[in-house]
Amino acid sequence: MTVTKPRNVRGAALSLAAWCAGLLFFLPVAWMVLTSFHSESDAASNPPAFTAPLTLDGYREFFGTSIWDGPWPPLINSATASVASTLLVLLLALPAAYALTIKPVRAWRDVLFFFLSTKMLPVVAGLLPVFLFARNIGFLDHVWLLVILYTSMNLPIAVWMLQSFLAEVPVSVIEAAQLDGARLPAVLRQVVAPIVLPGIAATALICFIFSWNELLFARVLTGVRAETAPVFLTSFITSQGLFLAQLSAASIAISLPVLAAGFAAQDKLVQGLSLGAVK
Repeated sequence: MTVTKPRNVRGAALSLAAWCAGLLFFLPVAWMVLTSFHSESDAASNPPAFTAPLTLDGYREFFGTSIWDGPWPPLINSATASVASTLLVLLLALPAAYALTIKPVRAWRDVLFFFLSTKMLPVVAGLLPVFLFARNIGFLDHVWLLVILYTSMNLPIAVWMLQSFLAEVPVSVIEAAQLDGARLPAVLRQVVAPIVLPGIAATALICFIFSWNELLFARVLTGVRAETAPVFLTSFITSQGLFLAQLSAASIAISLPVLAAGFAAQDKLVQGLSLGAVK
């Protein structure tokens, strides 16, 4: 009893600390959800009106516009840029990770660190050259410019993640497929991809989230045609003030695609992120 009691107390203390940390991160989200159901006057009250009457006016104004007006064009642009860039990242990262793992190139560790070093440059440092280049070729305010940028931004992370997943693939399975006459595209599509499917799902979800939430490039390089959902949220900050209730409702609505994707792929996300953690 004297041995297990300190362990039980330590476990209870760690559980309490974990719950406190979780609530600390969840409170801003809960406050944003509550504010989205308030009127503008109640949302801007000081001190906050916790017991104010609830209303759906913020969501009605967000979803009540036509498909060619309001938030729908930015949502379509965000979906196009995020999905297209994620697919391109997977198409490029899987062969690259295969070459660095199954068929390692020379100094493959240096190649991996070179990929990672591209993420060490601050994004704002490359903003002006990208802006000037896009302006000179007439590519500003175009959604496919964002697709190219998001692909280049997420590719290093995808290669690193997929390389760790492919390291768990038995080489004998690939050699058996090659002995049966399978070429590299068939090996990647029919042998490697099914084995590392949880890792591919986790990589795709992370790249999708990064692309969907990106603001800096979209804010500077887009205008009207290619405006994305995060840029649309900044329109609620006007010279007339900050519309907290509408901003909260719009933020919740724009976060739903990411939350839905994460919920749908949560089992594969957990498997992918924990793949290789236990030998």
